Amino acid sequence: MQATDRPLPDGLIVIAKQECPTCVLVEPLLAQIAREAGTLTVYSQDDPRYGAGLPGSVHDTSLEHSYRMSVEIVPTLIRVEGGREVERTYGWHRADWQRISGIAGLGAGLPEVRPGCGSMTLDPGVAETLAVRFGKARFQSRTIEIGSAEDPAEACFERGWTDGLPVTPPTRERVLRMLSGTPRAPDEIIGMIPPDLAPCTVEKVAINAVMAGCKPEYMPVVLAAVEAALIDEFGMHGILCTTMFCGPVIIANGPVTRAIGMNSGTNALGQGNRANASIGRALQLVIRNVGGGRPGEIDRSALGTPGKYTFCFAEAEDSDWAPLSVERGFAPGVSTVTLFAGEGVQGIVDQKSRTPESLARSFAACMRVIDHPKLAMAGDALLIVSPEHARVFLEAGWSKARLLAELVELLQLPGDELVTGAGGITEGLPASVAGTRVPKFRPGGILIVRAGGTAGLFSAVVAGWAASGAVGSTPVTQEITA
Repeated sequence: MQATDRPLPDGLIVIAKQECPTCVLVEPLLAQIAREAGTLTVYSQDDPRYGAGLPGSVHDTSLEHSYRMSVEIVPTLIRVEGGREVERTYGWHRADWQRISGIAGLGAGLPEVRPGCGSMTLDPGVAETLAVRFGKARFQSRTIEIGSAEDPAEACFERGWTDGLPVTPPTRERVLRMLSGTPRAPDEIIGMIPPDLAPCTVEKVAINAVMAGCKPEYMPVVLAAVEAALIDEFGMHGILCTTMFCGPVIIANGPVTRAIGMNSGTNALGQGNRANASIGRALQLVIRNVGGGRPGEIDRSALGTPGKYTFCFAEAEDSDWAPLSVERGFAPGVSTVTLFAGEGVQGIVDQKSRTPESLARSFAACMRVIDHPKLAMAGDALLIVSPEHARVFLEAGWSKARLLAELVELLQLPGDELVTGAGGITEGLPASVAGTRVPKFRPGGILIVRAGGTAGLFSAVVAGWAASGAVGSTPVTQEITA
């Protein structure tokens, strides 16, 4: 079906390219078709010599005609009546060409069937260019024109659109390609991005996903991460404004992590994986460029953390441990993102514990010093258990829930040690906690996930930003749809 309402020339139309063997095969038939069928228009995609000498031969240099007629395979033969297409075939199929042309015996000496080749309109990068130039692609976002001598990457720096690292300039073609990763309408408003509470459309997310280096297939994950950041309990505005170290940590679960190649294994928290790196970065750029959350302005973190560039990884789901998504109420097999307001990564090195009881005590001892050994009920924790450490628990039959219960008990701290001034440290809690046991973390404040390489008795804990009352952030989970 043609992609335009413009009338087409009545008669027959052939779209072909010289580099296609099947197009070369049928070229000798064009003169006979023009002579016996009446009107014939030939559009050559790549070489003006194809069909040369025929009155209706056109070199489709810009591919506009091929695009408007939605040609996907060449050669394509189309019959047009009254300016409208009535029938088409592609490749070479003798019976179809004879029927559509109305010429009995056409191509009798040729093979009965030969497959065609891909149209040049589908070449990498070409489809988006044609859609922008000739199609119905329309953008709500303002187009910024830069000088012909201006470097696009430097232009992004100068306009404050980057996180300090180079970004991919978001051309209309790249944004259109990114939008192909989701069926959602580009003008759909997904929420108001803090701190400016600016409306954010799917198109705006796509623009920042381009700049972050995402592939189109990452878009559903990026959209879910942005939607999760807008959930009130997560407190994205507070995460920006606090002088603490935190930024959004994205933990992805479900089949989508494998489909797009996210890393849950070796170096899962580090560099080198495009999906992990660019998805986390896209969320940060949306907050910066749409919401206005820029360092030194509303972002008041005293020290920050490298995770504010990007902090995103997938949980390994290849053991008997329930994935985080299931623990948070989603059905097995559902893809989700969980956002956690995290600080830096604190390593846990225990290479000698061979019982779950001993290793749990190691974990608890390391987690106790989060923020400060004398602070309690003022934070959350994300415990990332490596496969070698996880094996200690799995072989002993410990589930995640069993480990969590053990940690909660081990992290009931003696109030006498937490009192301000005790041990010669002026940091601490009021004297009223003396003689009591105080939980290090608030109820539900510990999340456990499994990730990392299969070699190395190393786990990690990431401190979370939380406090009593309305201050702080609560982890949130959002289903990834499309």
